[in-house]
Amino acid sequence: MDISRFIREHKSQWTELEELLLQLSKRKRSLQASHINRFTELYKIVSAHLATLQTYSPAHETTVYLNHLVSQAHNAMYKEGNKSSTQLKEFFLTYFPSLIQARSLFVGLAFVLFLLGGLLGFLSVWKDPLNLSLIMPGAMADSIDPSKTADPRGDLHSPLVSTAIMTNNIRVAVLAFISGVTLGIGTVYLMISNGLLVGALAAVFMQSGKSYVFWAYILPHGIIELTAIFIAGGAGLYMGYRFFVPGPYPRKLRFLESAKESAQLLIGTIPLFIIAGIIEGYITPSTLSLEMKYIIAGITLLLLALYYVYGSRKRAKGQPQLTL
Repeated sequence: MDISRFIREHKSQWTELEELLLQLSKRKRSLQASHINRFTELYKIVSAHLATLQTYSPAHETTVYLNHLVSQAHNAMYKEGNKSSTQLKEFFLTYFPSLIQARSLFVGLAFVLFLLGGLLGFLSVWKDPLNLSLIMPGAMADSIDPSKTADPRGDLHSPLVSTAIMTNNIRVAVLAFISGVTLGIGTVYLMISNGLLVGALAAVFMQSGKSYVFWAYILPHGIIELTAIFIAGGAGLYMGYRFFVPGPYPRKLRFLESAKESAQLLIGTIPLFIIAGIIEGYITPSTLSLEMKYIIAGITLLLLALYYVYGSRKRAKGQPQLTL
């Protein structure tokens, strides 16, 4: 390992971390929330640098220097971390959207896998409706009767079907993240299988001429719910990616760092599931017209887009973006 080159490449980050530590030590004023997030990122980066030097050159003076710097940063970070309310606000308003932006490739891949599963499920049931029982749980498949959707509260939103869909989506989101420890293989399976479920249902209702009703019941809460699933799926896929592509850092350390970051993505989806649950509980089964439900679905999509753009732009003004 070329120590001199390593120092030249990363010295600027070490200096930046030192400067933030100096601001904290003065105690004349608190760091802004954006600076705190940058401080946290630098702490992780420099910790990775330290691990690299401890592996290849543990006795080098730079290793000793970084060990001292990381120790100081660790102590300062947890002191500053007591300002939980500010951090919580900063996390959901700016950090979470920017984290989605930084990992948009993986979130997008989760979306594509879901679409692939949806297409397969749709084509399978369209070709043979009996395949529905192979894709969906038996009790859920038996309860589907598109002919009963003439009533605005039709059979599509029976307690069994509604609860099964919501529970399944939350379970998939959590498992999609956890499956990152399977190097992303489990996440790929979950994204495709969940797409199969939605695609199969779409085929059943289209064959019966009830697609308009079907999507009116799915989209108001489904846009937010599925977005949360794609984010969680992207988190799991990123973990798997980092295992295979650790970059210049030790594989184990890089994987653990990606796991922490992916956990932040999963945490950020909690409010999305709560909002989706409220919509599904009060709006989806209501007597509102189907057209109004489509309008509500459009509003949820618009609000998600505005939230993402606002958070990403505000974050960009405060500090550099995360990279792969």
